[in-house]
Amino acid sequence: MTDQNTPESNENDPSATAASEFPWSVTPPPPVASDEDTAIGFTQPLPLYQQPASSSTLATAPARRTGGITAAVLAGALLLGGAAGVGGAAWYDAWKGDDSTPTASGNEPVTASNAAAPSSGSVEKVAATVLPSVVKINVSGSQGSGSGSGIVLSKDGDILTNNHVVSLASGGGSITVSFNDGTTVKASVVGTDPVTDMAVIKAAGAKNLTPATIGHSSALKVGQSVVAVGSPYGLNSTVTTGIVSALNRPVSVATDEQQQLNPFGLGQQQQQTQNDSTTYPAIQTDAAINPGNSGGPLVNMAGQVVGVNSSIRTADGTTSSGGSIGLGFAIPIDEVLPIVQQIIKGEDPTHARLAITVSDVAANKLTQGAEVREVQADGAAAQAGLKSGDVITKVDDDVVDGSESLIATVRGHRPGDEVTLTYVRDGKTETVKATLGSDANTQQS
Repeated sequence: MTDQNTPESNENDPSATAASEFPWSVTPPPPVASDEDTAIGFTQPLPLYQQPASSSTLATAPARRTGGITAAVLAGALLLGGAAGVGGAAWYDAWKGDDSTPTASGNEPVTASNAAAPSSGSVEKVAATVLPSVVKINVSGSQGSGSGSGIVLSKDGDILTNNHVVSLASGGGSITVSFNDGTTVKASVVGTDPVTDMAVIKAAGAKNLTPATIGHSSALKVGQSVVAVGSPYGLNSTVTTGIVSALNRPVSVATDEQQQLNPFGLGQQQQQTQNDSTTYPAIQTDAAINPGNSGGPLVNMAGQVVGVNSSIRTADGTTSSGGSIGLGFAIPIDEVLPIVQQIIKGEDPTHARLAITVSDVAANKLTQGAEVREVQADGAAAQAGLKSGDVITKVDDDVVDGSESLIATVRGHRPGDEVTLTYVRDGKTETVKATLGSDANTQQS
Protein backbone atom coordinates (compact mmCIF):
# COMPACT_ATOMS: atom_id res chain seq x y z
CA MET A 1 0.00 0.00 0.00
CA THR A 2 1.63 3.19 -1.13
CA ASP A 3 0.71 6.83 -1.28
CA GLN A 4 -1.26 7.94 -4.30
CA ASN A 5 -1.89 11.35 -5.75
CA THR A 6 -4.95 13.08 -4.43
CA PRO A 7 -7.86 13.49 -6.86
CA GLU A 8 -8.04 16.46 -9.14
CA SER A 9 -10.37 19.21 -7.98
CA ASN A 10 -13.77 19.08 -9.66
CA GLU A 11 -14.96 22.62 -10.11
CA ASN A 12 -18.47 21.40 -10.85
CA ASP A 13 -18.75 19.63 -7.50
CA PRO A 14 -19.74 22.09 -4.73
CA SER A 15 -18.81 19.63 -2.00
CA ALA A 16 -15.24 19.26 -3.25
CA THR A 17 -12.51 20.93 -1.26
CA ALA A 18 -8.78 21.20 -1.55
CA ALA A 19 -7.41 17.76 -0.77
CA SER A 20 -6.04 17.39 2.74
CA GLU A 21 -5.11 14.56 5.04
CA PHE A 22 -7.92 13.53 7.36
CA PRO A 23 -8.66 14.66 9.98
CA TRP A 24 -6.38 17.34 11.34
CA SER A 25 -6.28 19.90 8.55
CA VAL A 26 -10.02 19.89 7.89
CA THR A 27 -12.46 22.11 9.77
CA PRO A 28 -15.74 21.81 7.88
CA PRO A 29 -18.76 24.01 8.60
CA PRO A 30 -21.85 22.43 10.21
CA PRO A 31 -24.42 20.83 7.89
CA VAL A 32 -27.13 22.99 6.37
CA ALA A 33 -30.53 21.37 6.78
CA SER A 34 -33.30 21.22 4.22
CA ASP A 35 -36.87 22.32 4.81
CA GLU A 36 -38.16 18.94 3.64
CA ASP A 37 -37.24 16.85 6.68
CA THR A 38 -39.45 13.85 7.34
CA ALA A 39 -38.99 10.85 9.55
CA ILE A 40 -38.27 7.57 7.77
CA GLY A 41 -40.02 4.42 8.92
CA PHE A 42 -38.51 0.94 8.88
CA THR A 43 -34.96 2.29 8.69
CA GLN A 44 -32.43 -0.35 9.64
CA PRO A 45 -28.75 -0.13 10.50
CA LEU A 46 -26.73 -1.93 7.86
CA PRO A 47 -26.01 -5.35 9.37
CA LEU A 48 -22.65 -7.00 9.11
CA TYR A 49 -22.49 -9.44 6.25
CA GLN A 50 -22.39 -12.96 7.68
CA GLN A 51 -20.98 -15.68 5.43
CA PRO A 52 -23.57 -18.46 4.94
CA ALA A 53 -22.66 -21.86 6.32
CA SER A 54 -23.11 -23.34 2.86
CA SER A 55 -21.13 -22.42 -0.24
CA SER A 56 -21.36 -18.96 -1.77
CA THR A 57 -24.79 -17.88 -2.93
CA LEU A 58 -23.25 -16.45 -6.10
CA ALA A 59 -24.06 -18.82 -8.94
CA THR A 60 -20.99 -20.22 -10.68
CA ALA A 61 -20.92 -19.70 -14.42
CA PRO A 62 -20.58 -22.87 -16.51
CA ALA A 63 -17.05 -23.52 -17.72
CA ARG A 64 -16.18 -22.49 -21.23
CA ARG A 65 -14.49 -25.09 -23.43
CA THR A 66 -11.57 -22.75 -23.91
CA GLY A 67 -10.85 -22.73 -20.20
CA GLY A 68 -12.22 -21.85 -16.79
CA ILE A 69 -12.90 -18.39 -15.47
CA THR A 70 -12.76 -17.31 -11.86
CA ALA A 71 -15.66 -15.79 -9.97
CA ALA A 72 -13.59 -12.63 -9.50
CA VAL A 73 -13.29 -12.07 -13.24
CA LEU A 74 -17.00 -12.71 -13.70
CA ALA A 75 -17.80 -10.22 -10.97
CA GLY A 76 -15.64 -7.63 -12.71
CA ALA A 77 -17.49 -8.14 -15.99
CA LEU A 78 -20.84 -7.79 -14.25
CA LEU A 79 -19.79 -4.53 -12.62
CA LEU A 80 -19.08 -3.08 -16.04
CA GLY A 81 -22.71 -3.75 -16.94
CA GLY A 82 -24.33 -2.27 -20.01
CA ALA A 83 -21.70 0.45 -20.23
CA ALA A 84 -19.23 -2.14 -21.48
CA GLY A 85 -21.48 -3.14 -24.36
CA VAL A 86 -19.92 -4.93 -27.30
CA GLY A 87 -16.56 -3.43 -26.45
CA GLY A 88 -16.47 -5.32 -23.17
CA ALA A 89 -17.34 -8.61 -24.86
CA ALA A 90 -14.67 -8.06 -27.52
CA TRP A 91 -12.07 -7.36 -24.87
CA TYR A 92 -13.00 -10.54 -23.00
CA ASP A 93 -12.81 -12.71 -26.13
CA ALA A 94 -9.44 -11.22 -27.05
CA TRP A 95 -8.16 -11.68 -23.48
CA LYS A 96 -9.14 -15.37 -23.33
CA GLY A 97 -7.58 -16.03 -26.72
CA ASP A 98 -10.73 -16.66 -28.79
CA ASP A 99 -9.51 -15.91 -32.32
CA SER A 100 -13.03 -16.31 -33.68
CA THR A 101 -13.69 -12.70 -32.72
CA PRO A 102 -12.13 -10.23 -35.15
CA THR A 103 -10.16 -7.26 -33.83
CA ALA A 104 -9.36 -3.88 -35.35
CA SER A 105 -6.26 -5.23 -37.12
CA GLY A 106 -7.29 -8.81 -37.68
CA ASN A 107 -5.34 -10.99 -35.23
CA GLU A 108 -3.95 -8.30 -32.92
CA PRO A 109 -5.60 -8.55 -29.46
CA VAL A 110 -7.02 -5.52 -27.73
CA THR A 111 -4.77 -4.51 -24.83
CA ALA A 112 -5.12 -2.18 -21.88
CA SER A 113 -2.85 0.35 -23.56
CA ASN A 114 -5.60 0.98 -26.12
CA ALA A 115 -7.95 2.25 -23.40
CA ALA A 116 -8.31 5.97 -22.76
CA ALA A 117 -7.23 7.27 -19.36
CA PRO A 118 -10.17 7.90 -17.00
CA SER A 119 -11.39 11.47 -17.12
CA SER A 120 -11.45 13.69 -14.06
CA GLY A 121 -14.84 13.49 -12.35
CA SER A 122 -15.73 10.11 -13.86
CA VAL A 123 -16.79 7.15 -11.73
CA GLU A 124 -13.74 5.29 -13.03
CA LYS A 125 -11.44 8.05 -11.80
CA VAL A 126 -13.23 8.23 -8.45
CA ALA A 127 -12.91 4.47 -7.98
CA ALA A 128 -9.20 4.51 -8.77
CA THR A 129 -8.69 7.32 -6.26
CA VAL A 130 -10.83 5.99 -3.41
CA LEU A 131 -10.33 2.21 -3.45
CA PRO A 132 -6.84 2.31 -1.85
CA SER A 133 -8.40 4.17 1.10
CA VAL A 134 -11.23 1.69 1.75
CA VAL A 135 -10.91 -1.55 3.71
CA LYS A 136 -12.97 -4.62 4.44
CA ILE A 137 -13.35 -5.21 8.18
CA ASN A 138 -13.81 -8.76 9.46
CA VAL A 139 -15.04 -9.16 13.03
CA SER A 140 -15.74 -12.15 15.23
CA GLY A 141 -16.88 -12.62 18.78
CA SER A 142 -18.92 -14.81 21.06
CA GLN A 143 -22.11 -13.80 19.24
CA GLY A 144 -20.85 -14.68 15.78
CA SER A 145 -18.85 -13.13 12.96
CA GLY A 146 -19.36 -10.81 10.03
CA SER A 147 -17.82 -8.12 7.87
CA GLY A 148 -18.21 -4.41 7.21
CA SER A 149 -16.22 -1.59 5.66
CA GLY A 150 -13.91 1.19 6.80
CA ILE A 151 -12.14 4.38 5.69
CA VAL A 152 -8.38 4.89 6.07
CA LEU A 153 -7.72 8.08 8.03
CA SER A 154 -3.95 8.07 8.44
CA LYS A 155 -0.80 6.57 6.97
CA ASP A 156 -0.14 4.64 10.18
CA GLY A 157 -3.45 2.80 10.33
CA ASP A 158 -6.29 4.83 11.89
CA ILE A 159 -9.51 3.61 10.26
CA LEU A 160 -13.03 5.02 10.59
CA THR A 161 -16.07 2.75 10.65
CA ASN A 162 -19.46 2.36 12.34
CA ASN A 163 -19.72 1.38 15.97
CA HIS A 164 -22.19 -1.35 15.04
CA VAL A 165 -19.53 -2.91 12.79
CA VAL A 166 -17.01 -3.46 15.59
CA SER A 167 -19.40 -4.01 18.51
CA LEU A 168 -19.58 -7.72 17.68
CA ALA A 169 -15.91 -8.02 18.65
CA SER A 170 -16.38 -6.53 22.12
CA GLY A 171 -15.50 -8.72 25.06
CA GLY A 172 -12.46 -10.45 23.63
CA GLY A 173 -13.37 -10.79 19.96
CA SER A 174 -11.05 -10.20 17.03
CA ILE A 175 -10.86 -7.69 14.18
CA THR A 176 -8.89 -7.89 10.94
CA VAL A 177 -8.79 -5.47 8.04
CA SER A 178 -8.17 -6.30 4.38
CA PHE A 179 -6.77 -3.63 2.09
CA ASN A 180 -7.36 -3.14 -1.59
CA ASP A 181 -3.95 -4.63 -2.44
CA GLY A 182 -4.84 -7.93 -0.73
CA THR A 183 -2.95 -7.32 2.51
CA THR A 184 -4.71 -8.41 5.72
CA VAL A 185 -3.65 -7.35 9.23
CA LYS A 186 -5.06 -7.46 12.72
CA ALA A 187 -6.74 -4.38 14.19
CA SER A 188 -7.84 -3.10 17.59
CA VAL A 189 -10.46 -0.59 18.71
CA VAL A 190 -9.17 2.92 19.46
CA GLY A 191 -12.53 4.22 20.65
CA THR A 192 -16.24 4.26 19.92
CA ASP A 193 -19.21 6.60 20.14
CA PRO A 194 -22.55 4.75 20.16
CA VAL A 195 -24.48 8.03 20.12
CA THR A 196 -23.28 8.80 16.59
CA ASP A 197 -22.56 5.15 15.67
CA MET A 198 -18.90 5.97 15.02
CA ALA A 199 -15.75 4.00 15.82
CA VAL A 200 -12.03 4.27 15.09
CA ILE A 201 -9.84 1.17 14.85
CA LYS A 202 -6.07 0.81 14.42
CA ALA A 203 -4.46 -1.52 11.88
CA ALA A 204 -1.45 -3.19 13.51
CA GLY A 205 1.93 -2.36 12.02
CA ALA A 206 0.48 -0.31 9.19
CA LYS A 207 2.56 2.32 7.43
CA ASN A 208 2.42 4.27 4.20
CA LEU A 209 -1.31 3.75 3.81
CA THR A 210 -3.33 6.04 1.55
CA PRO A 211 -5.58 8.25 3.72
CA ALA A 212 -8.93 9.31 2.35
CA THR A 213 -9.47 12.95 1.46
CA ILE A 214 -12.42 14.91 2.75
CA GLY A 215 -15.13 17.09 1.25
CA HIS A 216 -17.83 19.18 2.95
CA SER A 217 -21.17 17.40 3.37
CA SER A 218 -22.74 20.81 4.04
CA ALA A 219 -21.99 21.78 0.43
CA LEU A 220 -23.85 18.83 -1.09
CA LYS A 221 -26.83 19.52 -3.34
CA VAL A 222 -29.82 17.32 -4.07
CA GLY A 223 -29.28 15.63 -7.43
CA GLN A 224 -25.49 15.71 -7.15
CA SER A 225 -23.70 12.52 -8.23
CA VAL A 226 -22.07 10.41 -5.52
CA VAL A 227 -20.28 7.06 -5.29
CA ALA A 228 -20.51 4.43 -2.53
CA VAL A 229 -17.55 2.14 -1.87
CA GLY A 230 -17.33 -0.86 0.43
CA SER A 231 -17.76 -4.61 0.87
CA PRO A 232 -21.46 -5.47 0.46
CA TYR A 233 -22.13 -9.14 1.21
CA GLY A 234 -18.39 -9.58 1.73
CA LEU A 235 -17.54 -8.52 -1.84
CA ASN A 236 -14.68 -6.16 -1.11
CA SER A 237 -13.80 -3.17 -3.32
CA THR A 238 -17.34 -2.82 -4.65
CA VAL A 239 -18.22 0.52 -6.26
CA THR A 240 -21.78 1.75 -6.87
CA THR A 241 -23.03 5.11 -8.03
CA GLY A 242 -26.12 7.27 -7.69
CA ILE A 243 -27.23 10.73 -6.65
CA VAL A 244 -27.97 12.64 -3.47
CA SER A 245 -31.70 11.99 -3.15
CA ALA A 246 -32.28 14.20 -0.10
CA LEU A 247 -30.34 16.03 2.59
CA ASN A 248 -30.73 16.25 6.36
CA ARG A 249 -33.25 13.43 6.38
CA PRO A 250 -34.02 12.58 10.03
CA VAL A 251 -33.20 8.90 10.37
CA SER A 252 -33.50 6.79 13.52
CA VAL A 253 -31.96 3.34 13.55
CA ALA A 254 -31.73 0.59 16.13
CA THR A 255 -28.47 0.10 18.00
CA ASP A 256 -27.01 -2.80 19.92
CA GLU A 257 -27.02 -0.84 23.15
CA GLN A 258 -29.26 -2.13 25.94
CA GLN A 259 -29.94 1.30 27.42
CA GLN A 260 -31.88 4.21 25.94
CA LEU A 261 -29.65 6.45 23.86
CA ASN A 262 -31.22 9.84 24.45
CA PRO A 263 -29.25 12.03 22.04
CA PHE A 264 -28.45 15.58 23.00
CA GLY A 265 -30.70 15.72 26.03
CA LEU A 266 -33.82 15.40 23.91
CA GLY A 267 -36.11 12.91 25.61
CA GLN A 268 -38.94 11.43 23.60
CA GLN A 269 -42.38 10.51 24.90
CA GLN A 270 -43.51 9.07 21.62
CA GLN A 271 -43.89 5.34 21.11
CA GLN A 272 -40.69 3.47 21.83
CA THR A 273 -39.62 0.11 20.43
CA GLN A 274 -37.71 -2.56 22.28
CA ASN A 275 -34.61 -1.60 20.32
CA ASP A 276 -32.61 1.44 21.25
CA SER A 277 -32.03 3.97 18.51
CA THR A 278 -29.69 6.69 17.38
CA THR A 279 -30.82 9.57 15.22
CA TYR A 280 -28.86 11.63 12.72
CA PRO A 281 -29.46 14.08 9.83
CA ALA A 282 -28.73 11.70 6.98
CA ILE A 283 -27.62 12.06 3.40
CA GLN A 284 -30.12 9.99 1.43
CA THR A 285 -28.84 8.31 -1.73
CA ASP A 286 -30.02 5.84 -4.34
CA ALA A 287 -26.51 4.43 -4.78
CA ALA A 288 -26.79 0.73 -3.95
CA ILE A 289 -25.92 0.18 -0.28
CA ASN A 290 -26.24 -3.29 1.22
CA PRO A 291 -25.25 -5.32 4.31
CA GLY A 292 -21.47 -5.07 4.57
CA ASN A 293 -21.34 -1.47 3.28
CA SER A 294 -21.51 -0.14 6.86
CA GLY A 295 -18.60 2.14 7.65
CA GLY A 296 -17.60 2.64 4.03
CA PRO A 297 -17.47 6.05 2.37
CA LEU A 298 -19.96 7.98 0.31
CA VAL A 299 -17.81 10.23 -1.87
CA ASN A 300 -18.33 13.11 -4.26
CA MET A 301 -17.09 13.12 -7.83
CA ALA A 302 -13.76 14.58 -6.73
CA GLY A 303 -13.17 11.38 -4.74
CA GLN A 304 -13.61 13.10 -1.37
CA VAL A 305 -15.54 11.58 1.53
CA VAL A 306 -18.82 13.35 2.28
CA GLY A 307 -20.52 10.68 4.38
CA VAL A 308 -20.24 7.32 6.13
CA ASN A 309 -22.69 4.71 4.83
CA SER A 310 -24.66 3.46 7.81
CA SER A 311 -28.26 2.39 7.19
CA ILE A 312 -30.87 1.43 4.64
CA ARG A 313 -34.63 1.58 4.41
CA THR A 314 -36.08 -1.91 4.04
CA ALA A 315 -39.20 -2.75 2.06
CA ASP A 316 -41.37 -3.83 4.98
CA GLY A 317 -39.36 -3.32 8.14
CA THR A 318 -39.45 -7.00 9.08
CA THR A 319 -35.74 -7.63 8.63
CA SER A 320 -32.46 -5.76 8.57
CA SER A 321 -30.85 -8.19 6.16
CA GLY A 322 -32.67 -7.13 3.01
CA GLY A 323 -30.81 -5.60 0.13
CA SER A 324 -30.92 -2.16 -1.43
CA ILE A 325 -34.22 -0.71 -2.59
CA GLY A 326 -32.61 2.60 -3.50
CA LEU A 327 -32.97 4.18 -0.06
CA GLY A 328 -29.58 4.32 1.60
CA PHE A 329 -28.43 6.72 4.29
CA ALA A 330 -25.01 8.09 5.20
CA ILE A 331 -23.94 10.07 8.25
CA PRO A 332 -22.60 13.46 7.06
CA ILE A 333 -18.83 13.74 7.36
CA ASP A 334 -19.17 17.22 8.89
CA GLU A 335 -20.89 15.61 11.87
CA VAL A 336 -18.34 12.81 12.05
CA LEU A 337 -15.12 14.84 12.05
CA PRO A 338 -15.27 16.39 15.55
CA ILE A 339 -16.20 13.02 17.08
CA VAL A 340 -13.35 11.25 15.30
CA GLN A 341 -10.85 13.86 16.43
CA GLN A 342 -11.94 13.39 20.04
CA ILE A 343 -11.70 9.59 19.78
CA ILE A 344 -8.20 9.70 18.26
CA LYS A 345 -7.06 12.10 21.00
CA GLY A 346 -8.36 9.69 23.64
CA GLU A 347 -11.15 12.01 24.74
CA ASP A 348 -14.75 11.14 25.47
CA PRO A 349 -16.91 12.30 22.54
CA THR A 350 -19.26 15.17 23.33
CA HIS A 351 -22.53 16.18 21.69
CA ALA A 352 -24.72 19.27 21.63
CA ARG A 353 -27.86 19.28 23.76
CA LEU A 354 -30.85 21.49 24.49
CA ALA A 355 -31.60 19.67 27.77
CA ILE A 356 -35.32 19.22 27.19
CA THR A 357 -37.79 16.37 26.82
CA VAL A 358 -39.94 16.54 23.70
CA SER A 359 -42.66 14.65 21.87
CA ASP A 360 -44.41 14.89 18.54
CA VAL A 361 -47.26 17.38 18.44
CA ALA A 362 -50.68 15.76 18.87
CA ALA A 363 -52.34 14.92 15.56
CA ASN A 364 -55.33 17.16 16.28
CA LYS A 365 -53.18 20.29 16.46
CA LEU A 366 -52.54 22.45 13.42
CA THR A 367 -48.93 23.27 14.29
CA GLN A 368 -46.23 20.77 13.37
CA GLY A 369 -43.10 20.57 15.45
CA ALA A 370 -41.56 19.15 18.61
CA GLU A 371 -43.55 19.88 21.75
CA VAL A 372 -41.53 20.62 24.89
CA ARG A 373 -42.59 18.40 27.80
CA GLU A 374 -39.86 19.08 30.34
CA VAL A 375 -37.13 21.70 30.58
CA GLN A 376 -34.04 20.85 32.60
CA ALA A 377 -32.93 23.61 34.94
CA ASP A 378 -29.87 25.56 33.81
CA GLY A 379 -29.85 23.81 30.43
CA ALA A 380 -29.62 25.55 27.06
CA ALA A 381 -33.39 25.64 26.55
CA ALA A 382 -34.06 26.90 30.08
CA GLN A 383 -31.52 29.68 29.71
CA ALA A 384 -33.20 30.67 26.44
CA GLY A 385 -36.56 30.91 28.19
CA LEU A 386 -38.36 27.90 26.72
CA LYS A 387 -41.21 26.42 28.74
CA SER A 388 -43.21 23.23 28.84
CA GLY A 389 -45.90 23.36 26.16
CA ASP A 390 -43.84 25.37 23.67
CA VAL A 391 -43.71 23.84 20.19
CA ILE A 392 -40.34 24.18 18.43
CA THR A 393 -40.87 24.57 14.68
CA LYS A 394 -37.43 25.66 13.46
CA VAL A 395 -33.76 25.60 14.39
CA ASP A 396 -32.21 28.44 12.42
CA ASP A 397 -33.74 27.91 8.95
CA ASP A 398 -34.23 24.19 9.42
CA VAL A 399 -37.89 23.19 9.66
CA VAL A 400 -38.72 20.89 12.59
CA ASP A 401 -41.75 18.69 11.99
CA GLY A 402 -41.39 16.35 14.97
CA SER A 403 -39.19 15.11 17.79
CA GLU A 404 -36.92 13.05 15.52
CA SER A 405 -36.46 16.04 13.25
CA LEU A 406 -35.38 18.18 16.21
CA ILE A 407 -32.93 15.54 17.45
CA ALA A 408 -31.40 15.18 13.99
CA THR A 409 -31.11 18.93 13.51
CA VAL A 410 -29.43 19.49 16.87
CA ARG A 411 -27.08 16.62 16.07
CA GLY A 412 -25.79 18.65 13.15
CA HIS A 413 -24.34 21.18 15.61
CA ARG A 414 -21.62 21.18 18.25
CA PRO A 415 -21.63 22.25 21.91
CA GLY A 416 -21.32 26.02 22.12
CA ASP A 417 -23.02 26.71 18.79
CA GLU A 418 -25.57 29.53 18.92
CA VAL A 419 -28.84 28.75 17.16
CA THR A 420 -32.11 30.61 16.65
CA LEU A 421 -35.13 28.65 17.84
CA THR A 422 -38.56 29.39 16.40
CA TYR A 423 -41.40 28.20 18.62
CA VAL A 424 -45.13 28.61 19.14
CA ARG A 425 -46.50 29.58 22.57
CA ASP A 426 -50.21 30.16 23.13
CA GLY A 427 -50.76 30.43 19.39
CA LYS A 428 -48.10 33.08 18.89
CA THR A 429 -44.84 32.47 17.02
CA GLU A 430 -41.68 33.64 18.80
CA THR A 431 -37.93 33.37 18.19
CA VAL A 432 -35.08 33.18 20.67
CA LYS A 433 -31.35 32.55 20.51
CA ALA A 434 -29.92 29.59 22.42
CA THR A 435 -26.35 28.46 23.03
CA LEU A 436 -26.26 24.68 22.84
CA GLY A 437 -24.89 22.88 25.86
CA SER A 438 -22.78 19.73 26.09
CA ASP A 439 -23.43 16.24 27.37
CA ALA A 440 -19.91 16.07 28.84
CA ASN A 441 -19.85 14.72 32.39
CA THR A 442 -23.54 13.87 32.30
CA GLN A 443 -24.99 10.41 32.82
CA GLN A 444 -27.73 11.04 30.32
CA SER A 445 -26.99 12.86 27.07
